[in-house]
Amino acid sequence: MLVSATSPVSKATISSKAISTRPSSRVAVRASAPSSGSAGSALSADVSSTRREALLATTAFLAASATSAVVPLPSQAKGGFEVLKDQQDGYQFLFPFGWQEVSISGQDTVYKDVIEPLESVSVSYIPTEKQSISEYGDVKEVAYTLVRKVLTTVNQEVKLVNAEERKDEAGRLYYDFEYTATTPRYTRHSMASVTIGNGKFYTLETGSNERRWGKMKEKIQKVQKSFTVSDRQDY
Repeated sequence: MLVSATSPVSKATISSKAISTRPSSRVAVRASAPSSGSAGSALSADVSSTRREALLATTAFLAASATSAVVPLPSQAKGGFEVLKDQQDGYQFLFPFGWQEVSISGQDTVYKDVIEPLESVSVSYIPTEKQSISEYGDVKEVAYTLVRKVLTTVNQEVKLVNAEERKDEAGRLYYDFEYTATTPRYTRHSMASVTIGNGKFYTLETGSNERRWGKMKEKIQKVQKSFTVSDRQDY
């Protein structure tokens, strides 16, 4: 599912049509305030319109509170995680065993805990002509822009906790960052990872309720650090 930057999705209302079980070609297997410059403005322009509309749908769903086929892999089934490999869109990540896939408009993939709705992971992407995430600015600048303008809503009190760079085995650069978003009802502690590949700007976002952060922190960190993008042969 490709979200076009030039044709943003309309504001989604959560309904049986917006959230539903969907078939998937993906395979899930069990497995163990910096100053804003021109780069930050370009980043915001690239991703805000599409990501914010998707975020509205996601936030409403999480506050209000479906599965894909799982293929066992016994040799990797002891870690309490499953791995989602999307070969068509060129990314993969781990998620805790038991989280279930749901469909939310504007997101390519969403998995969540059915009991704790703030515990979830999502992946989305938009087209870009950039070749590296560094072309948008340094890690703190990009993280600050995304946290303030894209990944949260205007009624949330947000705080950027940490931001750092990471490279995968192929040398692809990722910006990983941690932040909190507080509403009158709850605080969500989140981690995100962004990178560029295959002509796309990819965003993985995961997190949990702040009251469960002590229990979920290591799992959420593992989800974030497991996110990788690979070059598609047909790109």
